[in-house]
Amino acid sequence: MKGLMKWTVLLIFLIVCIQAVSATTSVSDVTIDPSGSLTPGTPVTVQFKIDAGSFPSGGEIRLFTDLDSSAWTYTIIVNGVENIRPVEGGRTLAISGFELSYKPADDVSVRATLEGVAPSVTQTSNKTLIRITEYDSNGKPITSSQVEKTALVINTGEVASTIASADAELQVYRTHIDEKAALGIDTSVAEVKYNEAQDKIDSARSRPSNQYAGAQGDLTTATAAIKDGETALDKAWAEYEVAAAQVPITNVDAIIAWFKGNSSTANDQQLPTIITKREVAVSYVSTANDDIADGSYPQARQKAQDAFLKANESYTEALARQKQLSSGWSLPLPKINSTMFIILGVVAVILVVVGVIIYRKRSRWDELG
Repeated sequence: MKGLMKWTVLLIFLIVCIQAVSATTSVSDVTIDPSGSLTPGTPVTVQFKIDAGSFPSGGEIRLFTDLDSSAWTYTIIVNGVENIRPVEGGRTLAISGFELSYKPADDVSVRATLEGVAPSVTQTSNKTLIRITEYDSNGKPITSSQVEKTALVINTGEVASTIASADAELQVYRTHIDEKAALGIDTSVAEVKYNEAQDKIDSARSRPSNQYAGAQGDLTTATAAIKDGETALDKAWAEYEVAAAQVPITNVDAIIAWFKGNSSTANDQQLPTIITKREVAVSYVSTANDDIADGSYPQARQKAQDAFLKANESYTEALARQKQLSSGWSLPLPKINSTMFIILGVVAVILVVVGVIIYRKRSRWDELG
């Protein structure tokens, strides 16, 4: 029996404790006018209903708002009978349990209206329009039943600055497109992204202030389009460099084919060097293509430029050798130094003297008949 009494007392204690922290209210019919984001100074009206239920006399309902110039109007309704309370100002309003505590069978509710204006903000941020919190008899909040409605209050200067920044970014992107187009690089994809970004920035600029979230979404999309366009432009540039490197490779391939197609030049001593440089250029192009596939466009451009230089070197040497062989000079002419010039001069003088002597002798023989 004593054990049963002990458990009964404990159970009753637990029930009392649970009731002490359980919410007795619910909030419904919340309306906010205007809805959406706000600019500072915008008038705001919030209406809502609180069903009090069996509200404890020691409890309390506290209301809070970030709105400036706030005014609270509320009516306590008991079994359909309305009891209007005086208008109160300030950011907070407390409704005591004494006003809400009636018989369990009674229908008790509060209908309230809050009027105020959106506060000034140094940066765009969320502000509380209404927060409804029930407190128990010990002064502790019952957060499980708390209701809070917020709205984004806009720093209008910040919006204009963000749009201006997006415009500047777009103009820089425009110069990048024009520079690449002047080089003959394919800018078609970049142009599509440019137009997409332009449309979104124009959309953000045309939106009213209460569509701040939509404007921010437009600007985010515009920024993403510019980024994607720059990437597409970078890729097209890398592909352009690879194509440029392929030109001297193709040219030297034609000359190498000429060498190999003639029996007199197929085993030319300079051909292996020409071919080796050509193969190095081809390997650079292959690496550049791999870099493009990996999205490493700056590295791809560098490798493509290296390929162009090496292929052009191979082509220049091959072309010079081809012209040399085609003209009949397979061996280089000997270099003539100063000593050789002197020797050649002496030989020339001797030949002249000898020629003169022979000429005179022949003339004398002619005279003697």
